[in-house]
Amino acid sequence: MSPAIETHVLTRRFGRMLAVDGVSMTVPEQAVYGFLGRNGAGKTTTLKMLLGLLKPSAGRAVVGGIDVAADRIAAARKVGALLEAHGFYANLSGRENLDLTRRLLGLPASEIDRVLAVVEMTGDAGRRVGGYSLGMRQRLGLARAMLGAPPVLILDEPTNGLDPDGIADMRHFLRDLPGRTGATVLLSSHLLGEIEQTASHVGVIHAGRLVLEGELTALRAGVAARIAVRATDAKAALALARSKGLQAAVEHGEVVVALAPGEAVERASVDLNRALIQAGVDVIAIGPRARSLEGLYRQVTAVEAQKEAA
Repeated sequence: MSPAIETHVLTRRFGRMLAVDGVSMTVPEQAVYGFLGRNGAGKTTTLKMLLGLLKPSAGRAVVGGIDVAADRIAAARKVGALLEAHGFYANLSGRENLDLTRRLLGLPASEIDRVLAVVEMTGDAGRRVGGYSLGMRQRLGLARAMLGAPPVLILDEPTNGLDPDGIADMRHFLRDLPGRTGATVLLSSHLLGEIEQTASHVGVIHAGRLVLEGELTALRAGVAARIAVRATDAKAALALARSKGLQAAVEHGEVVVALAPGEAVERASVDLNRALIQAGVDVIAIGPRARSLEGLYRQVTAVEAQKEAA
């Protein structure tokens, strides 16, 4: 099975600034691929090259088996995109807005009913878009992106500006989308928690470079085991852990200790707990910290930061 999206040493410069630096990524078919990075890391620039909106300075992008630079129109037919939930006519209904795009694409009118059903907006399609919430506009944007049933969807920060309920709704919708439609979703975001609950695969971009990529479950298994300690005196607990040569930091009021590869969590927890009690530090709770995408992200970007400093 060929990848839905792949790039080969994709590079983009803006003058002397290197925005995307030799990115080679692979997005499997029917995956929800979380494209992670802080603001300014190069996510949106990469997406624009995938969509043919920016020409690479070097390298190439392939979408649905088509080289974007060689045949931008054919590649565009393989993709539906949501870069912003704007560009709608506020005085027209949701259905009327979709009909404008449907006519431009030369699609049958039945396509509107199909995509409205997928995004669960059939009941609101007759309302003016000017009265839509931001979440409804995002869903309408997704419906527009899915007109013509493109096999690839590219979405840039689709939860931006949504309230907690809207974010949860969008998360469930995107997670289920490949199973419902067969589409592959490339989801760009800087929200680690949302990507962890939505994506099957991830790619991490840092300072324009792809520094990590793979299936989320497998990548998360490679994160160093950690212990979380909640104590009455976090500073004292942190100092003691570090005095024993442990890699430790305070996260959300807890002291989190990263263990060496292969080190048993249970034995390390018992030893640390005993040392804290002997030092007079009252321990409220101690136990393993779940291996998370946040831990993986911190681990990888810390290594990159050290490389840059060197």
